[in-house]
Amino acid sequence: MELSAEIENLKINYITEGTGQPVLVLHGWGASIETIMPIVNILKDTMKVYAIDLPGFGKSDIPNDVFGSFHYADIVKGFIDKMGIEKLSLVGHSYGGKLSIILSARYPEIIVKQVLIDSSGLIPRRTLKYHLKVKAFKIMKKVYKSFFFWKDEEVKMEKLYKKFGSDDYQNTSGIMRKIFVRVVNENLKPLLNDIQAPTLLIWGDKDEATPFYMAKIMEKEIEGSGLVVFEGAGHYSYLDEFNKFKRVLESFFF
Repeated sequence: MELSAEIENLKINYITEGTGQPVLVLHGWGASIETIMPIVNILKDTMKVYAIDLPGFGKSDIPNDVFGSFHYADIVKGFIDKMGIEKLSLVGHSYGGKLSIILSARYPEIIVKQVLIDSSGLIPRRTLKYHLKVKAFKIMKKVYKSFFFWKDEEVKMEKLYKKFGSDDYQNTSGIMRKIFVRVVNENLKPLLNDIQAPTLLIWGDKDEATPFYMAKIMEKEIEGSGLVVFEGAGHYSYLDEFNKFKRVLESFFF
């Protein structure tokens, strides 16, 4: 059953399933509760599972300011407090993993365990192709502003952004686009050494959104962490290899 809680004047949509030790499942950027329901369904028979739509996604309110990831983490902590949860585990996919890193580093006393699935949080290595694309974008942006004239400046630039922007960038607009630009340039590597909770990393070795080398960095920096690799799986490794994922998750928690 879908419920809602007000955190910092934002309506946060959430669900809760099952009974037992609490666990919060956090979805990735551009996703919602629906995309993590397979994880909820694995855990709900033996744990009390919470899942939320992060601000700006699913049925939750859009932020009224340009949030960074630390502000998103504050919203999640506000939700945890609102639910009266004193200790819990975290399962985060992609951007949800990034928020899990912040929470487990900031509040080690409340995090029992955590699972990071194809997690973001590290600045990606920039290839020559990337730098050339950025340079081309800057040149074209200057040309567009200097020589072409549309009544609507926003429409003009949108044509350029669609040509050069990433899929996630193109799929956002307004304040959520500004938030995306902010969060993708954050580096959480300095926080990894602060994590004390037992941490399981699950990764697809063909992940292109958060490449596999990021998993190796996290494994090295998070003391006592373990890494499970699904060969041939991509960014949604928990769906690509669901049966394997289910066994691994159950083994870690139960």
